[in-house]
Amino acid sequence: MLKSLAAITSYRQGDLSIVKQEPWLQIITSAEEVIVNIERIDSIKELTIGNPVLDYVEKTLRILDDLVLSFWVKEILEEVLIWSEVAKGGTVKERIAWQKEGVNLFVHNIGSAELFSRYGNAEVSDRMNVIHSLIATHGLIGQYLRGEVMFAENSPLTELVTQGMLSPQELTDVLIPLNECVIGAVSPELWLSIQPEIEHSIQQIVFGDISDTLAVKDRIRKLRTATIQRGESFEIELKKIEQTIQVDIELALLEHYTLWFVEAALQDFTLEEFIKVFMLVLHSENIQNIRHISFEPLMNTMYYDYKGAKKMNVYKKRIIEKYLQEFSWQLIRSGVTINNQHLKHTTLYKRDLPDTLFFTFEFSAAAEKLIEFCIEAEKSPLYEKAVLLLFDLFDLRRDAYDRFNNEEEYLSDMNQTADYKKVMLQHIVGRKILDIGPGGGIMLDLIEQELPNVKPIGIDISSNVIEALERKKQLEGHTWEVMKGDALALQEYVEKGTIDTVIFSSILHELYSYIPYNGHKFNHDTIAAALTSAYAVLSPGGRIIIRDGIMTEPMDQRRRIVFYEPDGVDWLRRYAKDFAGREIEFEVLSGNEVIMLVNDAMEFLYTYTWGEEAYVHEVQEQFGYFTPSQFHAFIIETLGEEASILVSQHILQAGYTEELSQRIKIMDEQGNEIDLPDSTCLLVIAKPE
Repeated sequence: MLKSLAAITSYRQGDLSIVKQEPWLQIITSAEEVIVNIERIDSIKELTIGNPVLDYVEKTLRILDDLVLSFWVKEILEEVLIWSEVAKGGTVKERIAWQKEGVNLFVHNIGSAELFSRYGNAEVSDRMNVIHSLIATHGLIGQYLRGEVMFAENSPLTELVTQGMLSPQELTDVLIPLNECVIGAVSPELWLSIQPEIEHSIQQIVFGDISDTLAVKDRIRKLRTATIQRGESFEIELKKIEQTIQVDIELALLEHYTLWFVEAALQDFTLEEFIKVFMLVLHSENIQNIRHISFEPLMNTMYYDYKGAKKMNVYKKRIIEKYLQEFSWQLIRSGVTINNQHLKHTTLYKRDLPDTLFFTFEFSAAAEKLIEFCIEAEKSPLYEKAVLLLFDLFDLRRDAYDRFNNEEEYLSDMNQTADYKKVMLQHIVGRKILDIGPGGGIMLDLIEQELPNVKPIGIDISSNVIEALERKKQLEGHTWEVMKGDALALQEYVEKGTIDTVIFSSILHELYSYIPYNGHKFNHDTIAAALTSAYAVLSPGGRIIIRDGIMTEPMDQRRRIVFYEPDGVDWLRRYAKDFAGREIEFEVLSGNEVIMLVNDAMEFLYTYTWGEEAYVHEVQEQFGYFTPSQFHAFIIETLGEEASILVSQHILQAGYTEELSQRIKIMDEQGNEIDLPDSTCLLVIAKPE
């Protein structure tokens, strides 16, 4: 075992005396602030448990310990690795003193090399110079591949050869395992994926070919690697932007700067927003006097824990998006500041770091508190009210479907309904199809797979949904289209009479539940507006296909429910209090048995089936809003006698019986156990030719 690993083991076992013998360990373990790249962690909670910097150093050392290397290489690399992260350590008092003395702790490879010179082996030798250079440049090859630094930043490594301290082969023998340790400790998969590029870059460094410069667009492309891997259509988006500005000219100054934490801070923003951020930075005062641009403050404010996992703070992201939308390219060039009392972009210059600029967005105290309230309200029905307050404060779109942090989970759930949605394919006519509220894109996929001559278009009001679908389309190579738009005003997005089929798959009940129409939600006028909008864009002979919740008739039937779970009745009480669609009434017959109207019972059971995780959203939705006969009458009243109902079916969606059989027993008024009523309807409406 490496000596350093033995020291870490002793420390973890409670031997605090070991830190006095190992200055690098003392610096790392005395840290009073957590300074870590958030990309390296899965949960923000990790930052409050243990010492993430020491954890990372230990990972690098364990990789080194397992490598088969010559003694001298392993000895040098051990020294490099134990000192490479020390700029993230030290007490607050020590850090303040170091910064005053000119140690750049925020460019941690340089800062760590400076601290090694102060506290490491004091001998002056080629060996110490080699170690110092390796610490000062460690990670730069990976940063070059990510677009964060120019390749010439690796020149100190080439100088080790030109000055005769190492031969080309010796430098190669050192750099390959060093990069494996540094990158593999972040992710073994990442190391394997970029190992060939790393080794190619090392050969260039070893033989002095470090003049490889990146064009602006190439550098941006590298900086967007993670976003592109998640589905960004980089080339398409770049072309759109270049219809307005010349990106290589606007961002030409980038070649002068080393960048830090770009991907962690900005990967979830669009390419246009990304470029606007860099333009804001490059039009800052005193930019010509700096060498490093760090997005660390922005990175640190853009994440929080959601269900135990690190998540982008979508509340802040949406607000920043709105802020950046208000900046035209010309406004940024002119240096005009937008007056926003709750948000501003800011560049920070630290007195003891004259060569480093820090960029972030600053929220007002009121905005920060409201965002905290939204995060806390995720756990309760207050969530919708909290989000609307946020919308009001920042004049954001009133996107009722923007589920923020559970959007991925929600879209995944929606994609599991493929078998039910497939039934609708046989009723599609024509070539141009609108899928309203496409969710995770399963209906778009089905149409593309089963009806290759059809052109499906998904339209959704949720920015989250559109962004996710655009990424899915790029990653999976789909041909369908998506657009952001309002289902109640389709004629604003497509020409009247040009759509052959409009599909409402489990979306009308969401419009009914979420959209305030004529002053209030849960309004049948919302359904009428959606159907009228769809009918207007239909071509002669076109169809509207509806798959949605249905109510049971006769409506005065009552059902008795026995709960097998001890909190079942409490669940019902909470639901009756929180549900805003209509008043839910029930009578408790015994400790675990109630009686209630059949449609009230089913509305509750739909939410009960989804469970606690989905409660905050499901309690806001009314799944059934018409009985079959009511739906028929409503369609004719809304669209006129000319509209014909070609198909009218209703079924019990699979899964409810199986899920609820373990949790309840449902009976008629006399106590006879009976089946659940139908939950879902399929309607096909035709427009005359």
